[in-house]
Parts: sequence; C-alpha cells; structure tokens
Amino acid sequence: MPLKILHTTDWHIGQTFYDYDRTYEHEQFLSWLVGQVKELDIDVLLMSGDVFDVANPSARAQEVFYRFLREVSSAQPGLQIIIIAGNHDSAARLEAPKPLLEALNTTIVGLVHRKEDRSLDYEKLVIPVVNRQGERKAWCMAVPFLRLGDYPSVPGAVNPYTEGVTTVYQQAYQYALNKREKGEAIIAMGHLHAAGAATSENDRSERAIIGGVECIPVTVFDEGIAYTALGHIHKAQRVGKRENVRYAGSPLPMSFSEKGYKHQLIYIELEGEQATSLKEVEIPVTAELIRIPSSPRDLDLVMKELGKLPEKEGSNQSAPYLEVRVCLNGPDPSLKHKIQSAVENKYVRLARIDVSYPEAGKEERKRIMSFDELHNLEPLQIFSEVYKGKYQTGLPDELIQLFNEVVQQVNIKEPQA
Repeated sequence: MPLKILHTTDWHIGQTFYDYDRTYEHEQFLSWLVGQVKELDIDVLLMSGDVFDVANPSARAQEVFYRFLREVSSAQPGLQIIIIAGNHDSAARLEAPKPLLEALNTTIVGLVHRKEDRSLDYEKLVIPVVNRQGERKAWCMAVPFLRLGDYPSVPGAVNPYTEGVTTVYQQAYQYALNKREKGEAIIAMGHLHAAGAATSENDRSERAIIGGVECIPVTVFDEGIAYTALGHIHKAQRVGKRENVRYAGSPLPMSFSEKGYKHQLIYIELEGEQATSLKEVEIPVTAELIRIPSSPRDLDLVMKELGKLPEKEGSNQSAPYLEVRVCLNGPDPSLKHKIQSAVENKYVRLARIDVSYPEAGKEERKRIMSFDELHNLEPLQIFSEVYKGKYQTGLPDELIQLFNEVVQQVNIKEPQA
C-alpha cells in the first residue's frame, strides 16, 4: 500500500481581508479539509507554515486551529500531522502545546534547537513518518522558516542567508540518509522564497526583499528527496520545473489578482523511496472575488452595473468581496459614499475602490526638468503640475485660493523677541 500524503500551507488563520473577518471562510475550508483527509484515506498531513496570520493570534483564531486538529484526528484515526512554523508564526508559541498535541499524533517544529556544542540538533528536525498502521515508511526534514541565528554561518559566504539555509538542508538530508533503511523515502518541508517562484500581484505578505537576497535555489533540495512541500508563496506551483518540488499555495485568496485562480492541495503517494503519484485537489470557494466592471468605466455606467447586483438576504458571511473600478476625469470627494450607498443592500462586501484617470499627456509629463527650471518654479506651479499629472485637468479656483492661503501662512515670519 502506498503512503498517502496531503500537502497544504499558508492558512493565515485570523487574517482579515480589507478589514473583513475571515473566520467563517477558514472554518469552511478546514471542515472541507477534514472530509478530504477521510475521503482520500490520508496517512500524513503536511502543513508548511503560516498557520496564523500574526505572531500573536487571537483566542478565536487559536480555537479554530485546535478544533481542526481534534476533528481531523478523530475522523481519521492513525493520521500523522507534521506542521512547521512560517514567517508569520511565533515559533515558540506554535511549539508550546507540543506535549498535548503528541496525543493527537501531531508534530510541530517551530524552533531550531542546538546541542551543547552549539551545532544544530537535527534529531528534532528530521521526523520519522509512519502510515496509519504505525509502520515507518519515510523520514521528513521538517525545516521551519529560518531566521537570523537559526542557520550556521558559512565562512567567506557571499550571501550568508542563502548559503546558511543551504547548509541546513544539506546536513538535514545527510542525517536523514543515515537514519533511513532501504525502501524508506525522504521528504522535505520548508517555508521560504524559492528562486524563480511566481508571486501573486499585490500580495504584500509574500513580497521579496530588494535584490532577492533571501531567494533559495531549487538545487538546495537534493534529487534524492521524494517530495518537497513548500510554503510562503501563495500561488500554487512547481519550482524549477521539478514536478516533486511544489508550493501548495494558500487556501484562501489574498488579493484581487487571484480572481478566477484555483486554490488547491497537493495529494502525493509514495511507493518505496519515490513519489509515484502527484495530484492537485481543488479547494471550493466560500466567498468569491468579483470586479465591477471588468475594466475601469465612467461612474454613471458603474452605478448602473452596481444596481444589477442581487439584493442581500440573510447572513453575509459568504457574500462575494467586491472591487469597484471607476475612471474619473478629476477628484470626486463623494465617490466612496456614492458607491457605499449603491451596494448597501446588495449581496456583496465592498472591499476596494480602484480609481483611474485618463492617460492624456502622459508622454509630456515624462520630460525631465533641469535644476534651474525646478529651482525657479513657484509652489503653486508645482502643485498645479502634480494635480494635472494625476487628474488630467487644471486646478479648480477653490483649491488655488486655499493653497495660496496655506502658502501665505507658512511664509509669515514670527516676530523677533
């Protein structure tokens, strides 16, 4: 019988989406996940970090997480669960209930422990993996998100972070090789930014550091590893064209750029030392993302489209998140109020208003001024140019008057003592 594994990651329990609480969405996902574990007859559940959205999660978020662990363990007796900490998690907080969770056959690796000689304790990072009958079938390199001080320093390293993380995986792999017996596979877990991984547009939580100094090459994961379960990047994908090195992606959308994107889990079967089957399992959507209109339009047309939305009925917990896209000829201070009023009784949750302006004169604004030109500009000229560049129209008389009053107040000198 193959060892059946399910890979998931980046739950971000406790997250809000444009200030909307997502507890209901997380509960629906985790309830569905319990059913999938049972239906697919899973032996091992891998969770590759960012269990919570913040290091100090609310009591409600923690309740959602621990209830899931209890329910999935009850639904699938013998299930082994391995969880690593992500960059959003508090490693120590996540590990704190380990003695209790051992009763649920759950291993959480948050901290990187060291021996008395200060070398890394790989016994705590390399976990024996068993099937539901308790037979050992593999070893898991459960490496959490590595922070400064977690990884060894490499003398003469050009990029201390990349080379330090590489050393951790190389030594963990060697430790696993020494522990395994013939026919046992090696799998790896990590929460990191793999070089070349595609990120989701406008998703700030996975933004790369300038220069990509934290990007880890796919060669870090030895070809002998049967499967590498990664977290941190929210878009599900293969890494470096390697079928068995994957991000499972987040179960819930993190930005409107993910509209229409299918979130997923990865189902893996191990036979002996190899992964013989990999399959994507699509996650059902609880709350959709909708854009009205599909591209920015005049406000009158947008308001007509909003009027066609279905009326609100009952609970709004699974109502779609709405992004409204408007093209204006100039600033409209009442825009937000108009749109809020239009959708007040509609079955949507207004999340974002995307305002754009005509692009006329764009090439002209690209001209670079000389230092002398800039030096000779009056404040009103600068303000006028900035306003025109953004709104494609001249300054209203009312704003000119107010601006001149502000300049006059700034230029008033205090009387000398």
